[in-house]
Amino acid sequence: MNKMIFWGVQVALIASFAFAYSLASTQSKQKLTAELTGTPVVSEVEIPRTEPLRVSSLYDRPEMVSDDDLAAVLWQVRPKFEQKGLRPNLVEHAIRAWGVNAEFLDPEVLSGRQMEQFLLDHGTFVLSWGKEASPLLEDRRTGVGVNWGEARSQSVHHDHMLACVTEAGTSLNEPVMLPTQREMTLENVVREALRDFRLDERETEWTAMAFGLWLAPTKTWEAVDGREMSFDLLAQRLMRGYLEKGVCSGTHRVYSLMLLWRLDQDHDILSDEVAAEVYAHLSLVRDLIIASQFEDGHWPSNWNEGQDAVENPREDEMRAKIIATGHHLEWLAIAPQELHPPQEQIDKAATWIIDVVKHQSREQVLQRYTFLSHVGNALSLWRGTTPAKFWKDWQQKHPDYAFTPLPSNETGELESSEDH
Repeated sequence: MNKMIFWGVQVALIASFAFAYSLASTQSKQKLTAELTGTPVVSEVEIPRTEPLRVSSLYDRPEMVSDDDLAAVLWQVRPKFEQKGLRPNLVEHAIRAWGVNAEFLDPEVLSGRQMEQFLLDHGTFVLSWGKEASPLLEDRRTGVGVNWGEARSQSVHHDHMLACVTEAGTSLNEPVMLPTQREMTLENVVREALRDFRLDERETEWTAMAFGLWLAPTKTWEAVDGREMSFDLLAQRLMRGYLEKGVCSGTHRVYSLMLLWRLDQDHDILSDEVAAEVYAHLSLVRDLIIASQFEDGHWPSNWNEGQDAVENPREDEMRAKIIATGHHLEWLAIAPQELHPPQEQIDKAATWIIDVVKHQSREQVLQRYTFLSHVGNALSLWRGTTPAKFWKDWQQKHPDYAFTPLPSNETGELESSEDH
């Protein structure tokens, strides 16, 4: 009888603990996990919102990008992919451009919610990759990790997936289903990113974006090693080193810096001194792209060389020209006018990139999708809208719309886009 009472009490205690644990906050669960396992966990950082901030366009220029031209470009970059072995890198770029609310009349085109589910639900991921592939999501004792590296089933860059779903508008409370069948939320992904970030990483572009959109107006927080982290340090890290170095000829660093500067205008996340440094750095980039633009409107991969890039041209592949031109148009769309080249140069870049995208065959689009998605986003921003919003209105007015790509004027084999 005493044994029955003893075990009954134990069961009741365990049940009470399990119930209390289920009601605890994510931060409390992380603290308990750290105490039980001895695993260091990032100190409590307030995430002041459940929906991420958004840095929107400052312009609407139909004389630069017409409705017809924008529709043609967005048609080209619809997320219509082969479902077997679907690379997360493609989906990350697509959801970043189109957002979680994107919808399409064509059932073979992935909606925003379908893309979100592919990235955040391991069960959906397995339907594409099978059980033997390296998973995208990792169940860690401290939270949810995102596997990245060279494997085609993984993300390509550290914190890239997090930054992309954040820009896409995914909620902090969005469920995340792990390979272990444990259900977490995007908050666990954010907190794990805070825990495992190191300032000396090779690529900090996407971490800076994700942290800015979730943490502002927080300026500083404590890293897992006890050191103080701040947006000042992140901005200075992005400005360090040779301008062309970094993914996509250094243009991602420029976009991330512009995003942090815009967030600072509304949320004061940078010190006055560092904000001035960022502005000066972006002014230098402006001056370099004024000098390095080619007569036809494109920017080269070595845009950082200014006039010398034009006088001593590099043998750039089309891929490199699209990357540089599309990415520069993207950050300029969220930049104040004083950081712009003359408007005629921006117009020439838009005309060049629209013509190039219209001439892309379906095979070329799929090979270059990652950086072509930036073009779709950039041109939408220049129209003061988003791809999803514009496309929803366009579909309602043109339900039978279909764009036929113009004959390709390129020769030779396509270049790989795996590293973007």
